[in-house]
Amino acid sequence: MSASPRTETISSEAGLAGLSGSWDDLVRSMPRPSPFLLHSWITEWWRHYGDGGTLAVHVARRGDRLVGALPLYRRRRLGLQVTEFLGGSKASLADLMLAPGENGHTALLLALRAAAASGDFADLFGMPASSRLVSALPPGSLSLIERLEAPVLDLSPGWNAVYESKLSAKARSERRRRRRQLERLGRVEVSVARTAAELRPALDEAYRIHDLRWQGRRDPGGFGSDVGKRFHRAALLRLAEQDVPRLVMLEVDGRGVAFSLYLQLERTIYGLAMAFDPAFARSAPGSETLLCALEQAAAEGVQRVEFLGAAAEHKQRFTDLCEPIHQGIGLASTVRGRAAVEALTRGIRARRRVKRSHTAQRLYYRVPRLGRG
Repeated sequence: MSASPRTETISSEAGLAGLSGSWDDLVRSMPRPSPFLLHSWITEWWRHYGDGGTLAVHVARRGDRLVGALPLYRRRRLGLQVTEFLGGSKASLADLMLAPGENGHTALLLALRAAAASGDFADLFGMPASSRLVSALPPGSLSLIERLEAPVLDLSPGWNAVYESKLSAKARSERRRRRRQLERLGRVEVSVARTAAELRPALDEAYRIHDLRWQGRRDPGGFGSDVGKRFHRAALLRLAEQDVPRLVMLEVDGRGVAFSLYLQLERTIYGLAMAFDPAFARSAPGSETLLCALEQAAAEGVQRVEFLGAAAEHKQRFTDLCEPIHQGIGLASTVRGRAAVEALTRGIRARRRVKRSHTAQRLYYRVPRLGRG
């Protein structure tokens, strides 16, 4: 590689907008390309959630060509300046990005720039186990703590092979029975929205179903909040220009009863949101829609499914392996920052121990649930 690239830190929204030309090429070059780092996604996230924060997007260039990037921002939390990934807690698989052919020196330059501007400390949620950022930093700079199991399904054998291997004959028969239950209620159809024109009405219907599913309960994903709805609509309509979103809707007599929303990038799909109308729970419309979504993805040549999130019960039968998502905590530059890192790390590890205990798992699976989809 030739001389060192030029590095700088982007701190304005206009500067972030100006990166659109080659930013997505870096995303697509990642070992696990994350659609949650695509330029349209992070810029809309910043517009909807960045109020009060300060952009700190570190980039490396060779001439006019963008060859590396680390998408961060700082915000005030409990009186401390904390560095996070753009996307916050929803920045799944976020990491330092490099263009093909760039080496560890470029990564080191970006990592050191981030460390020097980390505020009191860094709290980076969403990192893969084999993080480029962690590898570039001095040992011990960031502690990686596993947070989500992130189930993965291999779709490369093709849908028929996967379907027969993951669902027993009994389960397939049960699916047909439940489908007949739905058909007795009216005409059953499955639609796939992917263009902006298709997504606009489909998102309205998805929001309606999501509100029904989570009525009176806390939505952990933020998909149903007012700002969450505005953000997802804006980001998904922009991503539709790159043919990234897919919204699969199960309808009975033209009315949606369940949906599965995912992003498709580099022959991989990434789970985003799904829900069903509880009034149809006995027919398991959520499960039916998930199966239809997987079949649709396989027909488009998708090879891999990143379910992301926890290894929830409805994902387990489709899990070939888990490639966990981690939280990186460290880069403390002040006494208060070091104290916060220690307290946060200790608290997360304690909660992880409780979650992993057999007693806790038995209690979790014995808790009554609202009708399963």
